[in-house]
Amino acid sequence: MTLSALRVLLAMAVTIHVLLTKRDTAAAIGWIGMAALMPVLGSILYLMFGINRVKRLARKLVRQRGAPGSAPATRWQKSVEGRFAPLASMVGKLTSRSLVGGNNIEMLHDGDEAYPAMLDAIQRANTSVLLCSYIFRADRVGGLFIDALIDAHNRGVAVRVLVDGVGAGYFSCPTARRLRRAGVPCGRFMHSLLPWSMPFINLRNHRKSLIIDGVLGFIGGLNIGDENMVADRPRDPVSDTHFRVRGPIVRQLAAAFAWDWTFTEGEDLAGPTYFPDIDASGTDLMRIVTAGPDTDLEKIEFVMLQAMTLARSSIRLMTPYFLPGTRLSTELCLAALRGVTVDIVIPQRSNHVVMDWACRADIHPVLDAGCRVWSASPPFNHSKLLVVDREWSFVGSSNLDMRSLRLNFEINLETYNAEFSQRVDDFIVGHCDRRVTHHDLDKRNYLMKLRDSGARLLSPYL
Repeated sequence: MTLSALRVLLAMAVTIHVLLTKRDTAAAIGWIGMAALMPVLGSILYLMFGINRVKRLARKLVRQRGAPGSAPATRWQKSVEGRFAPLASMVGKLTSRSLVGGNNIEMLHDGDEAYPAMLDAIQRANTSVLLCSYIFRADRVGGLFIDALIDAHNRGVAVRVLVDGVGAGYFSCPTARRLRRAGVPCGRFMHSLLPWSMPFINLRNHRKSLIIDGVLGFIGGLNIGDENMVADRPRDPVSDTHFRVRGPIVRQLAAAFAWDWTFTEGEDLAGPTYFPDIDASGTDLMRIVTAGPDTDLEKIEFVMLQAMTLARSSIRLMTPYFLPGTRLSTELCLAALRGVTVDIVIPQRSNHVVMDWACRADIHPVLDAGCRVWSASPPFNHSKLLVVDREWSFVGSSNLDMRSLRLNFEINLETYNAEFSQRVDDFIVGHCDRRVTHHDLDKRNYLMKLRDSGARLLSPYL
């Protein structure tokens, strides 16, 4: 009798909490159903994986320190005129960040181009180095970065390194161990060996950024590891795109890192060491957009949706995983139906086979609406790029899947620069190697279709 009462109480407690906190109807029904069918196990799983502790901590930090995007306006604050003005206005209100001018951006391909530039910047640092990476291997390439960071620390540079608690190694993180042994502060984002203290399946920090002396920045999709040195022909090569930025935008990039660092380590990063006065380095208009399951919930997705509604001639996007969810999929379909050329570039084969299966079950609607889906030839390309009308671009760490858009902590950069956007657009077009058709999907046998549809159900957690 006592055990039966306990089961009822557990199921009721989970149900009440779900009803009060869950916005997603499907997720809410799933958790309530699990608690009803398996009250004890379902409650334990909900306690471990269903409660968003991150949002609670983020709200506490906002009360104490202000929102992460609430830096004071500077002389570099700009506005946009013309048909992208509504987008610029909306993103400003959404993110509480200003659109800033006076910037310069360069596109870097693979670790072959990006790593030497990043290592050289670390070696030249005078005051501070802030590095955030989802994956930071302790292999040959990782060792070069570790040595450069330790050397910078030893010559008096303020070095802070943040790696994800799972992406950089859950049970063991050799990179963090080596850096800490040398005295370099290295945080492991939301890491704990106790599962109930860290929702280790969800809520990962997927951001990749490097800020040097507060005046030079790197942002994009590039992790740190040997596999990104494509010219060296590693066993499983990963091609990717990274960006070097100079100008006032670096201050926003540093502020995003500082927020994550405070969130993880409790240390405030402030003052001219990290936020010096910055001079103009170009004419580009840019803004940082962060997203995560905290105060920035779904903001990258909202920016994408708004940009797509303004498209008149073309939408081109490149993503390693295409599981966009209903909202983005619908917007892409509507754009194609109103005559916009929509090109979606995905890898011929990614590094997660289950993602590939789920993707095949998710592209029928966009094909039906007239979107063109292309597969890029090997090596696997990990770039995350979006260009609208060859005038506006959105680049960074965010994949086009529900985990990335709604669960991970991500960071992107929007640019209102036609010349740069055209370079990114041409890069995407250059990877349109083979068009995916209805025939490709229809020729799968029954078991493959069943497998792919089953994998699609896991998309929120892939």
